Amino acid sequence: MHVKDFPEECWESVFRFLGLGHHLESLSMVCKQFLSITNRLLFSLTVYDPTTPLLARLFLRFPRLKILDLSLLNGHHEGLLHQISQSGLDLHLINLSNQRTLPVDGLRELGSNMKNLRVLICSNTGSLRDSHLVIIAYCFPFLEELDISFPLNSQVSDFGVLRLSSMLENLRKINISGNHLITDKSLFYLCQNCLSLEEISFFICFKITQIGIASAIRLRPGLSSISFNIEKKRIHGPGLTLTPIDLNLIDSFKSLKRLTAIDLSNSVISDEFLYAVAEGGGILLKKLTLQDCCNCTFLGISYVLSKCQSVQCLDLRKVDFLTDQCISKLSVFLLSLTTINLSGCCQLTNSTFFILTRNCPLLSEIKMERTYLGVEGEEDSMRDFVVNLEVKKVYLGDNVLLSDASLIKFVSICPSLQLLDLIGCEGVSGEGIADVLKRCSEIRHLNLANTGMKVFEIDFEVSKLEVLNLSGSKIEDEALSIISRRCSGLLLLNIQSCWRVTAKGVVEVVENCRTLKELNLKNCRLVSDDFVAWLEFSKPSLRTVATPSDVDVYC
Repeated sequence: MHVKDFPEECWESVFRFLGLGHHLESLSMVCKQFLSITNRLLFSLTVYDPTTPLLARLFLRFPRLKILDLSLLNGHHEGLLHQISQSGLDLHLINLSNQRTLPVDGLRELGSNMKNLRVLICSNTGSLRDSHLVIIAYCFPFLEELDISFPLNSQVSDFGVLRLSSMLENLRKINISGNHLITDKSLFYLCQNCLSLEEISFFICFKITQIGIASAIRLRPGLSSISFNIEKKRIHGPGLTLTPIDLNLIDSFKSLKRLTAIDLSNSVISDEFLYAVAEGGGILLKKLTLQDCCNCTFLGISYVLSKCQSVQCLDLRKVDFLTDQCISKLSVFLLSLTTINLSGCCQLTNSTFFILTRNCPLLSEIKMERTYLGVEGEEDSMRDFVVNLEVKKVYLGDNVLLSDASLIKFVSICPSLQLLDLIGCEGVSGEGIADVLKRCSEIRHLNLANTGMKVFEIDFEVSKLEVLNLSGSKIEDEALSIISRRCSGLLLLNIQSCWRVTAKGVVEVVENCRTLKELNLKNCRLVSDDFVAWLEFSKPSLRTVATPSDVDVYC
């Protein structure tokens, strides 16, 4: 059967099965029909400054775009929003974060043409005022999700939130974190007026009181996700005074019977509060974040996990009383766990890694940065170790005691690894990394930044490696030569601040790694500006980061 004889709808189904992303690029080169089909399968586009002159053509090429991310652009882009509004696209989400100010005229024009826009992200803007909120609500009356968090200069008041909430009846999710002038009234307006509200975040809104939170919860007991922090008040001197948890707040959480996610990062909490969370959330709770919380004990954490055994994502960063024994006791409740973050828990040793991989059968992501990894614990003999094929991502950054020997043990029981982050692990050598790549042939992302690595010697193909971060290492051109021959599938290479690398090594990588899309040469002292200019001219499809004003590229 000829390619043209096969219906395009069937080809679309095949390509979707193969997965989106750069894999479609090779398919698009087969024939014009495949190019047309793959163009229709791109639904998300991130725009960089060099891309803006090409947007008109890109919009024509990808007519089914639903998500547009403008958060990496610099400067004002009123004209860009005009271009988007006239594109004929039917966007579902647009991200305008990190702009100096919201482009008011552009938003008005966008709102008049993008009737189906449901998600607007405007976080980390230079300034945000009540008038911006009114314009957003007026232009996009059918919004379901809105993020106006952490503006650099927030002048948003309760009045602005009142106007916003009264016009966005369909709002399901909102993040108002960092708007420090708003009070309990704003929370009340949102919970009273937005009848579909399910998720709300209000970190660092310290004019919102515990009584106000309790009242809002009673107005909207159907909330599925709530994120906030209870301030740790500083007194004269180095200490903190612990804010007591109001009994009304504790009692209100018992009514949240649909709670699936709660984030209490950097809060003063208590065991009694965690008991109430357990009573409310129960079997529905899927995500629990207690990062850097104080005034609770292991008893409270153990209780909430024992009652909420459906938790899939658990964040216990900087809960510094946790030990290997604590993790062993908690692990019996974590049969549904897929992601865990224990970074900053400084008492945890190798034993915790083995306990988690053995007792959590669905675990796919482990974060244990800045712990005591590299030190052998009671269960470090590996006599009872179990290979875990589910673990795909492991973040072990800044574990200065981590050695090749410990690392090899970890990857031996996680052979399906696709991402390994070892940033700042100075005890790991090139020989150890070669052993890792032999054992874990599925690795796609490898972060070796600031490890001080001098050599990168592998004598076998690592064809699936797509992202390699060697920034701050001591590699030379010889290592780049090996990378160019053994890692031909690279999409992104970061050699920022690799002072011993020259243009010769860079050329070899660019010529041999035909799929390379991004190259970070920032602070490479032996690579001249003239060479970078030549590279950008001769390889226009390659995004080169080489100046302080460019965006750094990380794993």
